[in-house]
Amino acid sequence: MSPTRGAAASIAPPAPGRPDKPRGGRFGSLAGWAQRHRWAALLIWVAVLAAVTLVSGAAGSAYKNNFALPGTDSQAATDLFTKHGSAQAGDSVDIVLKDSQGLDGRKAGVEKMLAEVKGLPGVADVRSPYADASAVSRDGTIGYATVTLDGKAEAVPKEDITAIIDTAESAESGGLQVELGGEAVRGAQEKGSPTAELAGILAAVIILGLLFGSLVAASVPLITALFAVGSALGLIVLASHVFTIADFTPPITMLVGLGVGIDYALLIFYRYRHELTDGAEPAEAARKALDAAGRTVFFAGCTVIIALFGLVALGLGSLQGVALALALTVLTTMAASLILLPALLAVFGRRIQRHVLKHAARTEARGKVEGRRWRALAAAVQRRPLPALLVATFALLALSAPALSMRLGFADAGNDPATTTSRQAYDLLAEGFGPGFNGPLIVLVQGDEAAGQGVRSELAEAEGVATASPAMPSEDGALSTVIVYPETSPQAEGTADLVHHLRDDVAPGLERDTGAEILVGGSVAASQDFADTVSQRLPLFVAVVVGMSSLLLMLVFRSVWIPVKAALLNLLSISAALGAMTLVFQYGWFGVQQGPIEAFLPVLIFAIVFGLSMDYEVFLVSRIHEEWERTKDHSLAVREGLATTGKVITAAGAIMIVVFGAFMLSADRMLQQFGLGLAVAILVDALVIRCLIVPAVMQLLGKRAWWLPAPLARRLPKVALERPANS
Repeated sequence: MSPTRGAAASIAPPAPGRPDKPRGGRFGSLAGWAQRHRWAALLIWVAVLAAVTLVSGAAGSAYKNNFALPGTDSQAATDLFTKHGSAQAGDSVDIVLKDSQGLDGRKAGVEKMLAEVKGLPGVADVRSPYADASAVSRDGTIGYATVTLDGKAEAVPKEDITAIIDTAESAESGGLQVELGGEAVRGAQEKGSPTAELAGILAAVIILGLLFGSLVAASVPLITALFAVGSALGLIVLASHVFTIADFTPPITMLVGLGVGIDYALLIFYRYRHELTDGAEPAEAARKALDAAGRTVFFAGCTVIIALFGLVALGLGSLQGVALALALTVLTTMAASLILLPALLAVFGRRIQRHVLKHAARTEARGKVEGRRWRALAAAVQRRPLPALLVATFALLALSAPALSMRLGFADAGNDPATTTSRQAYDLLAEGFGPGFNGPLIVLVQGDEAAGQGVRSELAEAEGVATASPAMPSEDGALSTVIVYPETSPQAEGTADLVHHLRDDVAPGLERDTGAEILVGGSVAASQDFADTVSQRLPLFVAVVVGMSSLLLMLVFRSVWIPVKAALLNLLSISAALGAMTLVFQYGWFGVQQGPIEAFLPVLIFAIVFGLSMDYEVFLVSRIHEEWERTKDHSLAVREGLATTGKVITAAGAIMIVVFGAFMLSADRMLQQFGLGLAVAILVDALVIRCLIVPAVMQLLGKRAWWLPAPLARRLPKVALERPANS
């Protein structure tokens, strides 16, 4: 191990007989309390986890998806639907039928099945394909029945939807195929086993075992993370009764919680391990580790929480609940790392110490110096800093370029696995009625019936429209509804263009001619409105998050260039992740089905990755800053900073990559995108940016890296990230 690891690491162990009391800052004192009351601390965490699990299980979840966007045409149309009793306001299930010999010969069996469905709980009405000629394809082989539910899809119990599915599928016989579609059906389908979570945990155990060579040492960070995630999931279930939290939040929470929890615990544990090799006793080593690395974890966690609460300010419906849940998860992982981890170290400290010292002795006997390879890498970069910087930056910019053409939207049944009934219903409807049938636009005409029919005639002739239904008056006659079927599928770029064309080019002229107010709504238009709103508000969100985080870095390092560098490099890693997502999911690389990127993922990934990148930034730069303050040799500081942090940064990054990457095994397209985006961002950040670009930039900046204008230095408060362990 390098003898120049920093002032905090060179302190001699306490003399025999000296009282073993907490020293240093608040985090060291907190660690001291957790160690002295180790069993009480462990019991508190076990009790909290058990209580939260039991109470949340008894209360049940109340997840609600809310993508309402006040001020948009689609939201205004939805509000008017509800106000005037439009038939298009409710949710429904499609029972899709196909018989290559024709559906006429199946009428008796189908009508019997539909009668049974009508009598099921949660069903308000059923419209048979035999009562509506437009519900049967031109060749008579494909048709659909519409089941109107007695509430919104998320409000109808899943067991009621499952009963509808089972009853409908019981009519299959001979050559009759029966499939079911609609959001309620998609929500009721089995989501599969937790393969991704288990694979991520298994991979994390393997990496931790290889890193520490001890099952006990490897299990400590993992136990900390699991306790934190388990508690957070229960708290989120309870929070769903108070706040609007989307139903896709739990797997995202599991994904982020496992990665962040192991990451935070590992950074502290690795510092603890270094203190042991320097001769500190376990109790003192834990306090020093918490007083140093604990501050880094606290700062990084606060950065993530600030970024997530920035999402709340965006006002994007369910996204606010997701941000709240993730912030709660990060807060719980921070608490576990600062309280539960020291207690575990107190319990297993002696066993871990024996293993660490034995490993250090073997390493010393072989003549190896810890950090030797990282020191050599830093030296190589320092010899040619500009070429290293240019090559790495150019590669990341090339990977980022596809993000410029990223198209935002939402997955629908067309992205479901091919074996699901919702996907097969989607394909049958597209086969029988055209690709746009699965994503109709609902055009609302606020005027008399004549105005509605006139608007319908013009819409039917508009470019990009396959057909338009007759104008259907509402119950009170105050408005009419025209269903417009695009020529393209719901996720196609042509459908998004059609929404804008109808609103910007067609509707204004029709409003002048008819005197009626026209709104283009429906789920497809609402998805486009959400994507457009995210695109419009994203620059402000980025500016706020980057600005606040940069200010925190300026306070910590008393430098102008450190926060500027950190912000630019964090943006580079995020853009590279978004570029990779675009290549794989939008352009279909590696055989993935093409489609848009989930509209809320870019801002979520930005908030999470920006905070996690700050974690590695602070961990590396703080070590460089330690050496700089101690030696005033900038080149040496850069080499030693990378030598003492390179291994733990890459190990922590590897764990997060496998945890996030494991979610590529999920059947859910959204989770696949989320996992890939986070995994690529961490890969780029931990390897390319922290190990190549940061040393190159710091070498080029030299002493200027720590420059702060004197007037600003006098006005800024002093914030110490790491308190010397002997203070």
